Amino acid sequence: MAQGFSLKDQLFNPAKVARLGREIHAAWDGFDPPRFEARICARLPELELKARIAWIAEVLDEMLPQDFDHAARVIEAALPPPLDPALSDGDFGDFIYAPYGELGVRRGLETHRDRLLDLLEAVTQRFSMEYAIRPVLNRWPEAGFARLDLWARHPNYHVRRLASEGSRPKLPWGIGLKGDPLRGLPLLDRLHADATRYVTRSVANHLNDIAKIDPGVALARLKLWQDAGAQREAEFAWIASHALRGRVKKGDAAALGFLGFDAAAPVSARLEVAPEAMIGGTLDFTVTLEAAKDVPVLVDWLLEFPAGAGRRGPKVFKLKRARVGPGAPFVHAARHRLKGDATTFRLTPGPHAVAVQVNGRIVARQAFELR
Repeated sequence: MAQGFSLKDQLFNPAKVARLGREIHAAWDGFDPPRFEARICARLPELELKARIAWIAEVLDEMLPQDFDHAARVIEAALPPPLDPALSDGDFGDFIYAPYGELGVRRGLETHRDRLLDLLEAVTQRFSMEYAIRPVLNRWPEAGFARLDLWARHPNYHVRRLASEGSRPKLPWGIGLKGDPLRGLPLLDRLHADATRYVTRSVANHLNDIAKIDPGVALARLKLWQDAGAQREAEFAWIASHALRGRVKKGDAAALGFLGFDAAAPVSARLEVAPEAMIGGTLDFTVTLEAAKDVPVLVDWLLEFPAGAGRRGPKVFKLKRARVGPGAPFVHAARHRLKGDATTFRLTPGPHAVAVQVNGRIVARQAFELR
């Protein structure tokens, strides 16, 4: 049987550990690369991804100079050149540098705060440090947010992104942020008009987090930015759509209206669904929308589960943005893979349904049997 893909082995493996050791030794001849490699690699197979980061940081803690400033200077000298500044998106960096952030927090959080922040500023230009900045913001909120304010003006877009991403109220897989969950809004005011999508995607994700806490605040901020006109129109439209995606999935009329979609638009719908589908197979359906006048539509579809399936509600999937009008119906045939091993929800046999949502309103529903 073929070996399955392993993300942890792709990101943390003997070759990358060896490279890290060589880089450190080139910066400080007191470092012992063979011992470092042997210690790390002896435990790699037994550890999951996050545990590998912690283990590498633990060994670095033992093998780097005990004086924090000295260790930080070694790390900074060992870093490769910053990520390509000519790019504007999709250059996340190399996970092998994540342990530097964990080591920095371990060593510097209590007694070397400012030096730790300097180190994170350098490392984030090689691999994003949003997880490492969270303990600083919780332990030293005033100093931490003051540094984020400086970073929001930084010439390197990876550092600017860290200001937004590190202060997200609901950062995935990150430790919770204490205090006011909206404290990062002034940072977003500066960053929403950034020229790089890597930064504006973080701004939109941050505002999407805020929309889960207080939708009115998120909408008001978008209106403020729209009125200011500091961002290119197409980019602002993308930010707004991405920031309000959670509210749109919930059929929030205010969010839909801001994006130009009328929840009460007179659209008729026809939905055709195969009467049966198999777990591991495909769910096939066709949606037809018609309208007596020209209207923009945001079309989603919902997979509705039987009672007792262990879900609080349906799973919402994006389908299409389009326009519908006289003589111009919207017709879309969809095929969805019904994975038996989906990571976000589990399928069980029984009666299910497909529903079509147009501008946040359910306009058609059809049952089918899942076997």
